[in-house]
Amino acid sequence: MRKGTAVLLVVVLAIAVGIGVVVWRAVNKPRPGCVVSGDRDITLSIEQAENAATIAGVGYAEGLPDHAVTVAIATALQESRLQNLPDGDRDSAGLFQQRPSQGWGTYAQVTDPVYAATAFYRKLREQPDWQDISVTQAAQVVQRSAAPQAYAQWEPQARAMAMALTGESPAALRCRDVPLTVPGADVATVAANELGTTKLSGPQPQQRGWAIASWLVAHAARLGLDSVTYDGRTWTADSGQWETTGPADGTLSLQRATSADQ
Repeated sequence: MRKGTAVLLVVVLAIAVGIGVVVWRAVNKPRPGCVVSGDRDITLSIEQAENAATIAGVGYAEGLPDHAVTVAIATALQESRLQNLPDGDRDSAGLFQQRPSQGWGTYAQVTDPVYAATAFYRKLREQPDWQDISVTQAAQVVQRSAAPQAYAQWEPQARAMAMALTGESPAALRCRDVPLTVPGADVATVAANELGTTKLSGPQPQQRGWAIASWLVAHAARLGLDSVTYDGRTWTADSGQWETTGPADGTLSLQRATSADQ
């Protein structure tokens, strides 16, 4: 074989290998998503995690106990799989498949996750003894579903998610390969709308601090956050994990990304 031919063959093989590596990486690149740790890990899409965090945040703003968050998340899992659906059965729409014709609000309102969660909670509070009945029963008295037992299948997942998002389970929510929006939405504006407060950074009580930290991680994509730290543990968009980075001091902080590159 001539030297020139051999060199050409090596170049062609190198290009082919390079293309193969690029294709393999593209095909095998991890998909963005979140995990709630518990007895059994629960895998969520970024959208599902954001919507679950919104539901939990509104529950806090409404001054409701964690049981209410479990009921609401179980309901949304059954009705929409935690997706803000544009339509459904008859005129149903949104996370809870609320119907404008049944007095839940306008189409624009029921497809607004904050409004929809608020409407659900307020209807729940109207029900007698709702705190003393099961998740399935509580969901049914609000939704009036034709399949009332369907909510029961989601209770374990909903409880684990509620524990993570209300801070009962520290560092139980983590998100990976998050597609950051840069610049992201204004953190204070979103927090005021969903949590009813803009006081996020600084000292926070233990459970409340973890609730806010989890809310921030779940919303990292839209807020453009590349790290969240609470009580000496830090989640980063790069690692997708919570790692010990300092003393357990009960302090919360966040850092916004300057670039969308991960």
